[in-house]
Amino acid sequence: MLRSISCLSLALSLALPAAAQADGKPKQLVMISFDGAHDVALWTKSREIASRNGAHFTYFLSCTFLMNKAQAKAYQGPMQRPGKSNVGFAKSEDDVRTRIANIWGAHLEGHDISSHACGHFDGKGWSAADWKQEFMNARVALRDAWKNVGVADKEPQGWEDFATHDVKGFRAPYLSTSDGLVPAEKEMGFQYDASLVTKGPALPQVVDGLYRFGLPLIPEGPEHRLVIGMDYNLYVRHSKGAEDKANAKTYEDRTFDAFEAAFNKQYDGERIPLQLGFHFVEMNDGAYWRALDRFVSDVCHKQDVACVSYSEAIPLIAARGKPQQG
Repeated sequence: MLRSISCLSLALSLALPAAAQADGKPKQLVMISFDGAHDVALWTKSREIASRNGAHFTYFLSCTFLMNKAQAKAYQGPMQRPGKSNVGFAKSEDDVRTRIANIWGAHLEGHDISSHACGHFDGKGWSAADWKQEFMNARVALRDAWKNVGVADKEPQGWEDFATHDVKGFRAPYLSTSDGLVPAEKEMGFQYDASLVTKGPALPQVVDGLYRFGLPLIPEGPEHRLVIGMDYNLYVRHSKGAEDKANAKTYEDRTFDAFEAAFNKQYDGERIPLQLGFHFVEMNDGAYWRALDRFVSDVCHKQDVACVSYSEAIPLIAARGKPQQG
C-alpha cells in the first residue's frame, strides 16, 4: 500500500499522455541507474536527489554487499573459488542492516531494485546454468538478508515476496554477456536487461518478450568524441581512471554539458528515451554525481519529461508502438 501511494502521483502523470502529447510527441523518458548500490551514504544521497525532483531511479544491486562473513566465505560464483568477489563484501552486519533498510525504503518510494548479480565477474564465457546459479545466489541473499544479520523480527511485511518476485531487471557486470544470458533471464522471470551499448539513444530490443536496453554512446568534451553515457567511462576518458581532484569542476561541467546535449537532442527531436548509468562511487571528487544532481534537477521538471525507472519505462515505450524485435 505504501509503495502504491508513493507512486500514485507519478503514475497519474504518465498514464493518459503516455502514447502522445498534444503535438503528437511522446513524453521524453529519462532513465537513471546505479550499478553496485552499496555505499549507504550514496543510498541516502540518491534517494534525496530523486525525492527532490520527482524522479524514480533503478538500482542494480550487487548481492555480496548483503553478505556477512560466514556467507561471504561460503559464496561461490560460477568458475570461481569460494569466498571470492571482485567488489568485496559488506563491511559489517550493521552495514548490511543499514543497506537493506535503504533498499526497502527505495522500493516503497517507487524505485526499481534490480540485479547486478553478486561477485561482479565477467560472464562472457558463462552458460545459461552459470547465469542462473548467480541469479539464484542473488535472490537468496536478498530474500534472507534480514534473518542473516540477526534482525528477522524487523523484516518488513512483504519483503520475501518483493525479493522473490519484484526484482525484474538485470545489468551484467562490465556489460559483458554471453549466449546463455537471455535464456537464464527468461527462466528467472526477468522483464528487462540493461547490458547493451548502443550507438546513440535507442529504443530497446525485445527478445522473446524480454526488453533489452542499452546505454548510449553520447558526444562529450571539446572534440565531441563519443563515450558510453556512464560515470566510469567518463572517469577513464577524463583522468585515465585515476583521481584528479584539481580538475574535478572541469570534469563535472563537461559531463553536465554532455548530458544536457544528449537530452536536448532527443527532447527537441524524436524523443528516444535517454539512459545514463552511474556507480555508488564518487569518482574524481564526486564530479559525476554533482553533474547528475544538476542534470536531474534541470530536466525532470520540464514539460513532457518523465524521469522513470526501467520497469516504469516499459509500458510507456510499448504505448509508442512496436519496439525493435531482437
